[in-house]
Amino acid sequence: MHERSRATRLVVEDVAKSFTNHLRGGIHLPVVRNVSLAVKAGEVVVLGGPSGVGKSSILRMIYGNYGVETGRILMRGAADEPFVDLATASPREVIVLRRDVVGHVSQFLRAIPRVSALDVVAEPLLARGVEPATARKDAARLLERLNLPAALYELPPATFSGGEKQRVNIARGFLTDHPILILDEPTASLDAANRDVVCDLIAEKRERGVAILGIFHDEEVRGRIADRIVDVSGFSARERAA
Repeated sequence: MHERSRATRLVVEDVAKSFTNHLRGGIHLPVVRNVSLAVKAGEVVVLGGPSGVGKSSILRMIYGNYGVETGRILMRGAADEPFVDLATASPREVIVLRRDVVGHVSQFLRAIPRVSALDVVAEPLLARGVEPATARKDAARLLERLNLPAALYELPPATFSGGEKQRVNIARGFLTDHPILILDEPTASLDAANRDVVCDLIAEKRERGVAILGIFHDEEVRGRIADRIVDVSGFSARERAA
């Protein structure tokens, strides 16, 4: 069991995950086991290790996209709040956690048809009750910082380039003040200038006391932002990829 100080925001305890391939006779495919880590407020922890050892699966369990077979995923927004176990939380509780406690930037933007980039970014603020004009203004400010052309703000991002979609994704994830932030390769499709912007945004989140857990394959970015690297190879329940 990880030691929990008042600063601890996220605790993963002895978590395991596997999949069943029904197209291959129900074969059992183990992914990770005995995953244990903790992230404190104002700390950036990076999941390391070669491709295929389960890094993205761990992030997806923490955000609630994947179910947890065994173990606990405990999170809280502040030191005086009780931990909530996402592994056993109801769907309604998961929705509340995503709204108030844990933010997420994935590798891919799930673009909604006919919804503008500005409204895609502003949506998490609207869900928290922020006035639409204020939410859109804040969204535009962050998109400008990420060098997205203003001519694209009112267009649906489905036709954007990979880098443009990723900047919309980043803006959406960084716009709110979630106390925990999950980052899955946020700089993968970005040029050097925008990678610098993302590193600055991460540093600002850290200064505000956000607990950050992420995957960064870019060694330079990892070196700039990581307080600690957790090697997921030790949790892998299958052969490592070459």
